[in-house]
Amino acid sequence: MAKTLEDFNREYLSVHTKKENLFWTTYMGVEKDGSLLEKAETEFKSYISDPKHLAAVREAQQAKDLSPETRAALKGWLAFFDSHAIESESARTLQKELIELESAIFQKRAKLQLFYKNKDGQDTQGSTNVLSTNLAASDNENVRKTSHEALLRLEQWVLSNGFIELVKKRNQFAQALGYQNYFEYRVQKNERMTREELVSILNEFETLTRETCLKHLEQLARQKGKDSVLGHNLKFAAAGDAEKQLNPYFRFEKSLETWMRSFARLGIGYRGATLHLDLFDRPGKYENGFMHGPGPCFYDKDRWQPARINFTSNATPTQIGSGRKALLTLFHEGGHAAHFSNITKNAPCFSQEYPPTSMAYAETQSMFCDSLINDADWLKLYAKDVHGQSVPDEVIRNFLTSDHPFMAFQERSILVVPVFEDRLYSLAESEMTPAGITALARRCEKEILGVDCSPRPILAIPHLLGAESACSYQGYLLAHMAVYQTRSHFERKYGYLADNPKVGADLATHYWNPGNSLSHRETIQSLTGATLSGRPLAEFCNLKNDDLWEKAKQKIEAAARRNSSDEKVQLDASIHIVHGAEIIASNTESASRMWRDFETWIEKNYKADITS
Repeated sequence: MAKTLEDFNREYLSVHTKKENLFWTTYMGVEKDGSLLEKAETEFKSYISDPKHLAAVREAQQAKDLSPETRAALKGWLAFFDSHAIESESARTLQKELIELESAIFQKRAKLQLFYKNKDGQDTQGSTNVLSTNLAASDNENVRKTSHEALLRLEQWVLSNGFIELVKKRNQFAQALGYQNYFEYRVQKNERMTREELVSILNEFETLTRETCLKHLEQLARQKGKDSVLGHNLKFAAAGDAEKQLNPYFRFEKSLETWMRSFARLGIGYRGATLHLDLFDRPGKYENGFMHGPGPCFYDKDRWQPARINFTSNATPTQIGSGRKALLTLFHEGGHAAHFSNITKNAPCFSQEYPPTSMAYAETQSMFCDSLINDADWLKLYAKDVHGQSVPDEVIRNFLTSDHPFMAFQERSILVVPVFEDRLYSLAESEMTPAGITALARRCEKEILGVDCSPRPILAIPHLLGAESACSYQGYLLAHMAVYQTRSHFERKYGYLADNPKVGADLATHYWNPGNSLSHRETIQSLTGATLSGRPLAEFCNLKNDDLWEKAKQKIEAAARRNSSDEKVQLDASIHIVHGAEIIASNTESASRMWRDFETWIEKNYKADITS
């Protein structure tokens, strides 16, 4: 008997939800038995890659009297299974071996501790997030130097604990499917483009931004000395003072309230979703923010199934810059959550984050949202100190103009990862040694970034290890291109972004509601009327400081003339703030009660040395 749309929906949810629930508890360090996630991952991958489902969908499409909506949903399932089906038995075996190898590396990595020397010279344990914050915000060079050295040690740990074997196995898997290597395979599956198409886009952006990047590195070296462009000094030399000046206006304890108020005024809602937010750093927890949706949203016939979504950050409230970093994460992951709560199709295949959902498409939503807190008008409206005073214009100017010259470097810091991975997966196996791969990483950093070693060494980036994130980092840069194209569109159409409720409505209509029934490029075309281009991003990177500040002043003046809404915050979501298995706060009673409970918990657990 032929399967129906409801059969595909039900079967998929049974393996998806089980795997995602275990993904959350394992990555949060609550579930200690990693074999449970490995088993669920294997079951999930086996299901979505089984070629029999392609035949089953095609058979279902032959049924008579199917409604247009059902036909569209079955087309979505066909695209989904076509993105994952593995017909080769040898490739299916290799996939299972990959899952086992990735799980083993993850389990070992979760137990690894990294250390730097604090300002008193004492060895101090710190996650990669702590180390990264040190590099940007610590005024103690030895703290920065030892933090960077810890990241370099992590690189060598990665190369000595299974990564090289993983790269080789991934290539074998891709070749069994008919691709030259794993990078080519992932680009095709993730972004629906060829490697050559991607390289062409990346090369154009590299050419457009090279001069600006190198010029500002030279200026920094002249102004602050040649050591300022060393890996452990560069982030601090470029933005350390601005971060410290902004710090009092990004109060960590107010980050939750600020995020919710800003999103509500943008007209962003979650259509009844349940959100679990695990925001604080702790040992054994995964060291990178992410959003996953164990419960995809969709219309089950005429009944709306709201999303169930988890997202996380690794906040340490005692660190300088942690308040702004927390808010960036809330806007970024909250943007992902808004996207995956607003997909209004009639099957869960449209509202999950794996192919045919493009990573660039997904990241466009989150990066557009987090771009707002760097805007002068948003800063003036929301960045306030303990006395409720707005951030002064001179602080905003310093923040924008001190950081902006290095935007080209920052964007190229994304670019360097796909450049490295493209070349890594093209290496002959004989060249895949710790020394050879380390040398390749440094060559790529020199070529793209213009420095001998990146502040964040390539092999310390966790995305290279993950099954779903490997060879997908280019999605961030493609998303940034889309973000600046989107921002330009809204500025032309409405004149402003911050607190504009039409922005959320347009995003929902053109970007979110269709889910992956449209490609990334099709959604950009739908909203802006133009094809995806990296030129708006490159032009912004190349914008001179005087021109940037003139535009910023105009935004601030226009914001002062607008009336901000003081209406009750309505995000249409059930929100729970957790710390592992502990529930810190929720909006079950009210948003304001949740904000108070959140602040109280921070005060109780991080009493000493919270900079304000």
